[in-house]
Amino acid sequence: MPSAGLSPRRAVQLAALLALAVFYTAQLAGALLPNVPVFLTASLAGLALDLYLTHRQPGLLALLGKVRFDVTTRQLLRDMLIVIGLVRIPDVPPDIERPLTLLLLLAYAAHFLCQAVAQLVRRTRTLPVVTRNIDASALRLTDAPSRLLARQPSRRLLRFSIPGTVGLMLSAGLSQQEWGLVGISCTFLLSLGSAVYLGTWLLPKKRSRSEHEVMVWLDKWLAAYKPTVGMYFSGGTTSAYQANMWLSTLAELDGRPLIVLRERFMVQKIDATDIPIVCIPKVAHLMHLEHSTLKVLLHPANSGKTSQVLRIPTLKHAFINHGESDKLSSCNPYAKAYDQVWVAGEAARERYALAEVGVDDKDVVEVGRPQLTPIQHADERAAAPASDYTTVLYAPTWEGWDGNPGNTSVPLAGEHIVAALLADPKVRLLYKPHPMTGSVDPRAGAADQRIRAMITQANVERGAGRRDPRATAELERRTAVLDEATTTAFRASADEMERMKSQGTPQKGNAERVREATEAWEAAYWASFPDSEHQIVTGPRPAIFSCFNQADLLISDVSSVVSDYLSSEKPYAVANTSGMTEEEFRHAFPTVRAGTVLTPDAQQIPALLESVRDAGKDTLAGARKELKTRLLGPSEPPSLARFNAAALELADETEARNVRVARRTAEIPGQREAEEAAEEAEMEAPGGASDPEDAVTQ
Repeated sequence: MPSAGLSPRRAVQLAALLALAVFYTAQLAGALLPNVPVFLTASLAGLALDLYLTHRQPGLLALLGKVRFDVTTRQLLRDMLIVIGLVRIPDVPPDIERPLTLLLLLAYAAHFLCQAVAQLVRRTRTLPVVTRNIDASALRLTDAPSRLLARQPSRRLLRFSIPGTVGLMLSAGLSQQEWGLVGISCTFLLSLGSAVYLGTWLLPKKRSRSEHEVMVWLDKWLAAYKPTVGMYFSGGTTSAYQANMWLSTLAELDGRPLIVLRERFMVQKIDATDIPIVCIPKVAHLMHLEHSTLKVLLHPANSGKTSQVLRIPTLKHAFINHGESDKLSSCNPYAKAYDQVWVAGEAARERYALAEVGVDDKDVVEVGRPQLTPIQHADERAAAPASDYTTVLYAPTWEGWDGNPGNTSVPLAGEHIVAALLADPKVRLLYKPHPMTGSVDPRAGAADQRIRAMITQANVERGAGRRDPRATAELERRTAVLDEATTTAFRASADEMERMKSQGTPQKGNAERVREATEAWEAAYWASFPDSEHQIVTGPRPAIFSCFNQADLLISDVSSVVSDYLSSEKPYAVANTSGMTEEEFRHAFPTVRAGTVLTPDAQQIPALLESVRDAGKDTLAGARKELKTRLLGPSEPPSLARFNAAALELADETEARNVRVARRTAEIPGQREAEEAAEEAEMEAPGGASDPEDAVTQ
């Protein structure tokens, strides 16, 4: 049994390593003694274990690969021990090792040939750009070869080795060399045939267009589509939400929108949208945007690759961020690299001024938060059917990179907050931690796990979990509908090119269908749980805005979650784990001023819950309404209208700038020609310099 400090996954990995060592040792012992039953059992068990590892333990395989004990090395060692065993077993015909060894070498040569062809095929199928929602039929895109042959050399080697290993074991057990020859011949032919089959993807009919041809095609598409405003995004695997929150806003802007990505994997991370998507990994290819009609790029996040697109002089850039937080650390000095910084309201403008990161006030534009439209107002929540429970959403942020203890309440206050809420029999708790919780500080991750355990135990004690079968069935049906709407069905072997081919011109109105399916799923999701059941909400579904609409009260940290929730004007509280006094905390962070401040021991929660249940005791309603305007801007004109106007104005500035530069550029060649003519005349004049070096000295 594994020790208390050993996770089940680690225990399985250690057991697999031990078994691997035992099988190799037993195989060697069986070969040298010789002991045929031990030899046969260990050889076949070792191959079976390797097959299991390739399918179930990729992490362990990666670790073995780092110490140069990869699949190829393990199979070579296994085959070498098999040959030794055949030589040592008395009943096996003499000199059997010579033809078998030669055939084994040919089989490995065929394997490496197949691997070389597979690598070449993968390279030819890696295009300089990846697109979605764009008709790329002119590029003659083709379906991918089998994933086993093209992208899984380890699995291919082990599977193709099965006939050879079985044949050799039959030779050892039956003392007949023919079985080994037949088995290894099958292994050889499988690898050689696969190499020939993969080679057909290098023929003109299946071969993709060259890099130059693809870029010419992209230029032509850009010229035909004529994009005007785009969203530029680069980030890691968990950061796609930062771009996805802006999709609906981008789709509503005047002009022709475009999404520009830099990481290939991100193409499939972007939610359903009708907007054309183009991924351009290389800087040299990114520069093709300079010659397009694109005028404005919107940036929801900073990244190292952002500086590369900022080099394009024909574009104007606006930083729109993926959330508005009161923390001065969120006012990144990188923001001064953009032409404009778009913020929700007056508070953010002041925040940049206080941060003194080099952003001029004239470059800050207040546009509101157009994506907050789905958040219901407090009046809508009040009009909903009454519940016996007060729903509280605890949505802490993560610990951040700077080590500030005030960034997240999870390690210092989280357990106290949750304990106080669970102690109230009329509270229904929704716990939605930030997806990056614990990624920097292990203490935050450990506290998060303890909080989840507390909630699970509270549900057991409350007797929650008895769900309506009809509601559960409806949720399953809605889940299937949403999955069908949001998931593009790809073959298991589909690669980047094949996905690009199948995701050409989208079905019109697909984004609207996904929106409707999402709303129906969220309604079914919340209806599937009894009002008394606490929830731990992780993953992309349900989204944070849907949780907002369920909540009567939000408890969070200083983050954009508070600013967004404030649009509902419902009560909220902010945990203060910064070490500041309450007065200092409220002064430092404007979003806190219309909410309740919680100390790390969360002693304010009983009174807070009472004020939520009794509107007469809610003394902050007016302050929330006033602060909403200050943080998110006025209700009129609507945020989307202000956002669209800002985009059009910045596009006009881009156009005016490009016209001015084009005029100056047109004048420069003439000036150069005049200067060259003057220099030539001077050279030809009497006493003029006849040598460039003489001209310099003169």
